[in-house]
Amino acid sequence: MKTIKRIVIGCLLVVGIVFGYNMWMEYCLDDSNPNNYSTIGDISTPEGFVRIDSDDPGYGKYLRSLPLKPKGAVLKYYWGGVADFQELNYAVVDLPLLSNAEQCADVCMRLRAEYLYQAGRMADIQFHDVQGNVLTYSGEDSREAFAKYLRKVFDRANTYSLYKEMATRSIENIQPGDVFVYPAPDSNSYGHAVMVADVAENPNTHRKAVILVEGIIPARSIHVMQNLDDTSNSPWFIIDEESDYQSYTIFQFNNSNLKYFPSK
Repeated sequence: MKTIKRIVIGCLLVVGIVFGYNMWMEYCLDDSNPNNYSTIGDISTPEGFVRIDSDDPGYGKYLRSLPLKPKGAVLKYYWGGVADFQELNYAVVDLPLLSNAEQCADVCMRLRAEYLYQAGRMADIQFHDVQGNVLTYSGEDSREAFAKYLRKVFDRANTYSLYKEMATRSIENIQPGDVFVYPAPDSNSYGHAVMVADVAENPNTHRKAVILVEGIIPARSIHVMQNLDDTSNSPWFIIDEESDYQSYTIFQFNNSNLKYFPSK
């Protein structure tokens, strides 16, 4: 009987600790979106920097208009619950996930597809799967069909296929809508990808700064990446054009990993 009581008490303590931790994460964490910005485009640029347009101004405008959840919002898993690695989050993008398979490369494809969908460019919505097959959207303006198509893409594409289908951009010409893709070595492995959601430039030094948006495995809230090296609590990363690689929080990309979606 005493053994059973100990087990019950132990279980209750574990539940209490987990519940208390989740409550703390939900209600006491206020580091996310500290200035309560409404959109990515509202985020202040580093001192001396001004935002620049891309070759596709509509695409850049769409990314800057992505809505952000209010101050204190936390990353959550697709299936619910507070996610780990909250420190990687500067602000949560207010766009619900469509699938548990919506991870890093999938988020980049999702944002590209959402832009084309909103622009009425349905015929341009297509991606390659890991076998090289083209997955073309054919659901017109049906939101249900669009979500079904994206879930199919998430299941069949990854960083390997995304890297192969995109064109390479020089680091000096980085633009909103570009993607840093560290490719998986084969179709069955993992890599990582982050979307360049915004770009600013210092007109005097011509140095560029970027805001990055990502998804992580297991699937969790799409979010603006926090620059852990910036003591001013900023999401902007300064591009080092003299280096052969760029380091973003815990990830490192070669300059040759900078890609863009070719216009159809």
